[in-house]
Amino acid sequence: MLSNIVVVGGSVAGVQALETLRAAGYDGRLTLVGADPELPYNPTPLSKELLIGEMEEDEVRLISEDDLADLRVDLHLGTPANSLDPASRKLGVGASHLPYDGLIIATGSQAVRPRGWFGLDGVHTLRTLDDARRIKEAMSTGSPSVVVVGAGFIGCEIAAAARHFGLDVTLVEAAPSALQRAVRPDLAEPVVRLHRANGVRVTCGVGVARLLGTDRVDKVELTDGTVLDADLVVVGIGAVPATGWLADSGLAVDDGVVTDATLRTSAAGVYAVGDAARWPRPGTDETIRVEHWTNAREQGRRAALNLLDPGAAEPYSGVPYVWSDQFGQRLQLAGTARAEHVHFLDGGPEEESYLAVLGDGETVVGAVGFGGNFRQFNRARRLVAGGASWSETVGRDA
Repeated sequence: MLSNIVVVGGSVAGVQALETLRAAGYDGRLTLVGADPELPYNPTPLSKELLIGEMEEDEVRLISEDDLADLRVDLHLGTPANSLDPASRKLGVGASHLPYDGLIIATGSQAVRPRGWFGLDGVHTLRTLDDARRIKEAMSTGSPSVVVVGAGFIGCEIAAAARHFGLDVTLVEAAPSALQRAVRPDLAEPVVRLHRANGVRVTCGVGVARLLGTDRVDKVELTDGTVLDADLVVVGIGAVPATGWLADSGLAVDDGVVTDATLRTSAAGVYAVGDAARWPRPGTDETIRVEHWTNAREQGRRAALNLLDPGAAEPYSGVPYVWSDQFGQRLQLAGTARAEHVHFLDGGPEEESYLAVLGDGETVVGAVGFGGNFRQFNRARRLVAGGASWSETVGRDA
């Protein structure tokens, strides 16, 4: 019988784990350890509604201090975990060690920060609430020229936010197309057109050579020799799992803490979830790591239940889902959006909106929708979840 569970990481997954443990009847000691000094918050609006002032900080909180007290959670915020000894079941936090008999790792991910880019004022990444505060202040108090490095979800959303403030914006992507790691180039093209129609200069296939300035950044030099004015630079070129503190733990780590299908790690009584976890993709021989809200929430719940009753543990079989809001339009993805076949159920890449399904062999493995009808996308999402037949899906639409 477990009596002392520790959750590491005040993330979406971590908070869901806390709530699930109590809802499932766990009555023992429950501790939350988090590197961020803030009460847990939802990171999704940081680059969207919060940045442009459509949401206030209290609206992004995942849970209040009173609710944490009602759950009888011992808080250790602003004190990151720094080591783990699975043999003795002790977690290093600062200079002390917390014992546990059950542990859930939900430490999330951290922004990639290229060496040599952050010695100047005015250069930011966006991963935390404090990051969002700094960027919002810079945008709202007169940074007329903004360069956003990286045209993934975060970069595109930040570029849209900067245009909301009326700023001059250049979006720079080293890959040949925007959203390179998320969707095929043809599916990204309507998003690029939307940005250009709203005044964003989008440059793909060119990287950043260096940032220029004395104490503060004032220019960005690209690899083709172009020099851009830049009062503010926001770098959004990806994230890595926050697992460095596990280096000497003996846990299997490979771009995330490696788990089995039930989200259990290589150590007894230790589970990993959310951005920090690498887990088996159902129906394949692959392992994947997913950095999105829905996955984190669902995994937090599943890991908590499996930890409480490992004998009845169920595999996590959620279909990855992500959305991104830009200039009033929503891009939605379910499953994998980089597959062998694509079929448009509605619209197409040359239009302003579309709904597409993607197939691998004879199976529907992904759906992508831009603009358009959310209800239609949900139907396509169900095709992905059910592993629908590709030929039947395409045939019905013929």
